[in-house]
Amino acid sequence: MEEPPSGPPPASASLEEIRLKGHIGHLTRTEEKALVEFKKICAEKGFYSPESESGPPSHDDGTLVRYLRARKFVPQDAFTQFKDTELWRKDNKLDALYEKIDIKDYQEARSYPQWTGRRDRRGIPVYLYEVGKLDSKKMLAYTAATSKAKTKSPSPSRMLRLFALYENLTRFVMPLCSSVPGRPNPESPVDQSNNIVDISKVGLKQFWNLRSHMQDASQLATAHYPETLDRIFIIGAPAFFPTVWGWIKKWFDPITTSKIFILSHDQIKPTLLAFMDISSIPKKYGGDLDFECGMMPSIDPAIRSCLSLKSPKLEELFLTGPTRWVDGADGEMTALSVGSVDGKEHKEEVAVLHSWATRVATGSSAFPLSKTNSYVGAMPQARPESRGKYGREAPVPVPQMAAEVHSVPAQPTVSPESEVVLPNSSVFKGEPVLESGQPIHQNGVPSKIEMPPPLIQRAETVYMTPASDPSELKQLR
Repeated sequence: MEEPPSGPPPASASLEEIRLKGHIGHLTRTEEKALVEFKKICAEKGFYSPESESGPPSHDDGTLVRYLRARKFVPQDAFTQFKDTELWRKDNKLDALYEKIDIKDYQEARSYPQWTGRRDRRGIPVYLYEVGKLDSKKMLAYTAATSKAKTKSPSPSRMLRLFALYENLTRFVMPLCSSVPGRPNPESPVDQSNNIVDISKVGLKQFWNLRSHMQDASQLATAHYPETLDRIFIIGAPAFFPTVWGWIKKWFDPITTSKIFILSHDQIKPTLLAFMDISSIPKKYGGDLDFECGMMPSIDPAIRSCLSLKSPKLEELFLTGPTRWVDGADGEMTALSVGSVDGKEHKEEVAVLHSWATRVATGSSAFPLSKTNSYVGAMPQARPESRGKYGREAPVPVPQMAAEVHSVPAQPTVSPESEVVLPNSSVFKGEPVLESGQPIHQNGVPSKIEMPPPLIQRAETVYMTPASDPSELKQLR
């Protein structure tokens, strides 16, 4: 019987220079040539469209490089996996699935890996998976619910929730974590996740009953969402775990297996602290974060300071429903809640990630932040429009609506655990204040929202695949 890997990863594993090998902004010349060749092959075969006057590329570089990393930067091997994934997405109508999945089913089936709302010190999102909460009865109930979905696909219905989970990771969580300030190496998009997997309350019978589901999940990630995993920390391994490790190991490729670390009770807290601040570690594992699977993500202060919700009532929908980003022509990212309610398709603007945040995150200096436009009340609604990049509609600057203007530091210094120094308009829980000490919120309603000029150009950060279309926002307004 082969013993499973045990103990924490080496100290060097938490170093950013180790992780960044093979990532955008840190490619060797050989790897850069492989990326060019990979794009050429994909374009010739009809699976990739480069940037043109009519629009952005069909796939961002970060996504393409994930396939290259998975295939050791051999372009032809990467193309084979990429082609298989694109055909799989088409056969299973993945884009339509995420757009039409029932929001209630999506929210109720929250016994899967779930984003805590926090990031580690490298800006990578932290996920928690309490396997003990996923039993056969819940699996049967979810299978029955998803089998009624309007979107038909050749894959079994039990896989639909897993599809939506990975779509949410790549279309909502990763673009968000890539585009907020306070992480090292902002030139590289966030394209991986850190996972805490708790198996402390799982018996041998439950393991056996869930083996097909867990095998499906691992094979799905390996085949169609390659290189989205940074680490898996397994916590609470029962005494029988060495017995089942032999068949669990077969579900993963060797690279993924090398990222799995089984921690003893005494190793949990020091290992997690090597990767993340104590405020981002759930209390049950020795940290300060009040979070368990099934709860609403607890967004860290740096992210919260960059966001504005359209309404306080939309917070739960924004964080727990199927959501994706649209990269606006004005330099802001707008979050769209999608899915369906009572059989009717739903699409609604729920939040905005402000352009000053994405500018700071990506290091763009195309527009100096020397003053702000001030708005009174909620987020501005529809604006006059003009022609923008790619021939799409771009908002024109909104006239100043308040007399008082506050200056904004050009380069705020932030970390994932600190508040962004810039004025913000968040309507999340808590009472943020301006630099003057004046509360931004009064009874949950913004009394004054400080924002920089709308037209701030930021560095190219097309981290979203499929590419977003700013004109989609115009159709909703």
